[in-house]
Amino acid sequence: MQKLAKETAIYGVSSILGKFLNWLLVPLYTYVLQSSGEYGIVTNLYAWTALLLVILTYGMETGFFRFANKQKDEADKVYSTTLTSVFSTSLLFALCCISFARPIANVMGYGTHPEFIGMMGAIVAMDAFGSIPFAYLRYKSRPIKFAALKLFMIAVNILFNLFFLVVCPWIAARNAALIDWFYDPNYGVGYVFVSNLISTSLVTLALLPEVFRVKFDFDGALLRRMLRYSLPLLILGIAGIMNQTLDKIIFPFMFDDQAEAQAQLGIYGACFKVAMVMMMFTQAFRYAYEPFIFAKHKDKNSKEAYADAMKYFVIFSLFIFLGMVFYLDLLKYLIRSDYWEGLRVVPIVLFSYIFQGVFFNLSLWYKLLDKTMYGAWFSILGAIITLVINVAFVPRYGYMASAAASFVCYFVMMLVSYFFGQKYMPIHYDLKSMGLYLAVALVLFGASFLVQTESMIVNLGYRTVLLAAFAALLVKRDFPLSAIIRRK
Repeated sequence: MQKLAKETAIYGVSSILGKFLNWLLVPLYTYVLQSSGEYGIVTNLYAWTALLLVILTYGMETGFFRFANKQKDEADKVYSTTLTSVFSTSLLFALCCISFARPIANVMGYGTHPEFIGMMGAIVAMDAFGSIPFAYLRYKSRPIKFAALKLFMIAVNILFNLFFLVVCPWIAARNAALIDWFYDPNYGVGYVFVSNLISTSLVTLALLPEVFRVKFDFDGALLRRMLRYSLPLLILGIAGIMNQTLDKIIFPFMFDDQAEAQAQLGIYGACFKVAMVMMMFTQAFRYAYEPFIFAKHKDKNSKEAYADAMKYFVIFSLFIFLGMVFYLDLLKYLIRSDYWEGLRVVPIVLFSYIFQGVFFNLSLWYKLLDKTMYGAWFSILGAIITLVINVAFVPRYGYMASAAASFVCYFVMMLVSYFFGQKYMPIHYDLKSMGLYLAVALVLFGASFLVQTESMIVNLGYRTVLLAAFAALLVKRDFPLSAIIRRK
């Protein structure tokens, strides 16, 4: 358990730190890129990237863990077979993207820059292939190298983004002859993908020692067994990722005016990212919670512990929600002023993340009872809801409909999982307390609009008092500081 806790901390901290560092690129893009339409291109292509990465790994990471642990004496053969399979499909995908970059770009609305498709195809292919050596590092319990390589990739990506988007324009304005042999000041958003291509290529090279660590030993029969196990996971993975990315993938196809579509998507994507602080909290909780539920499963008081964990997750999620919406007048400076019109989606997106976190907490029942197909059905239901709402309402209401789709998707998934969970594994969640905190949070959120002066200091001071009121309720009811201090 100590080893598990240590490795969970390393994986968790590196993942959350990585997401935070990538999050810091949002201000850079919104301030440096010429228009919200350019950031719309980033939002759209990275949504495609997330979906394609799930497809190109087709559950083989989990399949590798399953078969390597099941056949420990043949773990190297499992690794080699998995590598060969994923390398072959990834290479084929990359070649298709490069060969047919122009027609694909024309269909997606990027006909003037087909190289975007080629670069993103190569990036996704390398990421998919690299997922297997990364899985091998986890299998061999080498979390430090795993985390170091992940953070190295992010750091290189950030450095090259800063180089191309900040340093090069500064040099070009003073002595363009120094860099005009490789730098085009009009290429703009293209350098976002160039930076990603460089960072992914370097990490792929760094993973080669893990690729050649075992001798080539491909087993076709083993691969067929692995595929039978892994391909059903692909369906679950696609449904799950579509809940997060489908709106950003189909958004450009919902408008006749492609420029307007990209501009709106850029605003939506940037403001969606502002709300990702809640997702980072959810991610941190997830890394701690999943080992916790399996460790507590045989404890006679396990259900009480699960109920307490849910209550505190909801309480602190609502506290973060209030903190973000109350200080949105400051947070908005993370993005350029022409994106501010989209900040109205932030409260909606924050609640979507809360529902997503509650849904994850509720998922313990089908994980512990080996009824994981329910998770797949819930995810498919969410994807259908997301698709229907986006197709029906985005042409009329724009990105507000996309935000609403995310809200409704996770709200429905949360409710369905709760009612099924109470049928198969009843847990007495403290709905009364959670309902009270939710009601208080909504009242305070509404009260925050009562004072709207021209002074930001006055507005923030008033909202700080409201936030302190919620904190006082938390301390009085469920987080008694005096008792905690005495316990320490």
